[in-house]
Amino acid sequence: MKLQASLSNAWEKADRPGVRAFLLSMLALSVAFLLALYSGAAARLGSIGLTSASAITALVIAGWVGVTLVPTLAKRTPLRWIGYRIEYRVTREGWIYIAGIILVALAAINTGNNLLFLILACLIATILMSGILSSVTLAGVEMRLELPEHIFAGQTVRGTVELKNEKLTLPSFSLRVEGVRKKGVETAALLPTPVYFPYLPRLEAAKQSVPLQFSRRGLYRQEAFRIVTRFPFGFLQKARRLDLKSEALVYPSVEATQEFMDVLAGIHGAIESISKGSGQDLYALRDYQPTDSARYVHWKASARLGSLMVREFAREDDYRVLLVFDPHNPAGSSKTGTSETERFEQSVGLCATIAWDFYERGSLLQYRSVGADVPLAPSTENIFAVLRHLAMVEARPSEKWQSWLSDLAADPATFKIVVTSQARGTIPAEVWNTSYVVFAAE
Repeated sequence: MKLQASLSNAWEKADRPGVRAFLLSMLALSVAFLLALYSGAAARLGSIGLTSASAITALVIAGWVGVTLVPTLAKRTPLRWIGYRIEYRVTREGWIYIAGIILVALAAINTGNNLLFLILACLIATILMSGILSSVTLAGVEMRLELPEHIFAGQTVRGTVELKNEKLTLPSFSLRVEGVRKKGVETAALLPTPVYFPYLPRLEAAKQSVPLQFSRRGLYRQEAFRIVTRFPFGFLQKARRLDLKSEALVYPSVEATQEFMDVLAGIHGAIESISKGSGQDLYALRDYQPTDSARYVHWKASARLGSLMVREFAREDDYRVLLVFDPHNPAGSSKTGTSETERFEQSVGLCATIAWDFYERGSLLQYRSVGADVPLAPSTENIFAVLRHLAMVEARPSEKWQSWLSDLAADPATFKIVVTSQARGTIPAEVWNTSYVVFAAE
């Protein structure tokens, strides 16, 4: 019973398609072998027809196995790892070891001492075994990189590097994962520092958590990674390239800067001045309606005017706002002392921080820019659509930028917050009537 249970358990864990292909190939090759033996016997008996027929049938069966079953089995064996391209270099320790081999070889040749020849053979065998074992360690290892869904510039996040050893029988030792940089291209790698895996068991995976930090917004790409090892003796450093394309979209920083704190009070004051709600600040007085609560009646004003008047308050939450980002970048300003690029990046970061502030307040947010129009919705639903555009937005020439801003005034019922890197005094007059303009340059 125990033997039967062990066999059934092994059959459940086995690669059944591979086992079936192996058994079918062995059966077919056995039939081909018997036919080949029969063709030999028929040839001795002088039966040319049977000899030809059995020999051709044996060849056809063997060819069918080689074309259909052998590739299927090869994909399931470690033999496919032999074709990996391995990069290698001799380390400093390796050069010292090779120099020692040369000295022992010279001494053995000059003296003819058999013991020196034995020592030389051991030294050469050691470096050959080092190369073989390091190749076996790199074979059958696959990698996966997991990044957080949302990444902000300047903030430290945790990424996960996973290595899986697909070898059936052998573990891997002392592996290091690092990003591959293109020659002549200065781009930030997703893995700024190598990740070390001391031991990787067979048919198992290991994970390492890696701190990552991106200094600027934008799209970070990594075309390939490299798995490096010096196992077992450190004489050779071998590396295998993995073409694993990975991307990370980094949002602008939403940390509250001093520039944001300077404009925050003005933004909220402008919104409250035109929004009605149930806050604490008095917005206006109006005539009483039957649906109004008596607690909102302004008795002094009612007595003075001779009719019931109720109070309306400025809204403190549930803001409805259209956030507009102006991507048109003017020439550098000598007054600010900042470059054109710095001014534009400052405006992007300020716009992202304003959007994030509305997200934290649970406001209704709409976003518009050149090539982007995020409809009005709760900011919890569309905040990351806004941040994705701000992460990828690029500066545009200042041609026709005033006409683009003037088109915003076509909807006077919607209050707008316009973030721009233009200088004060260049904004069209009709935009000021329904907008609060934030000048990043100031």
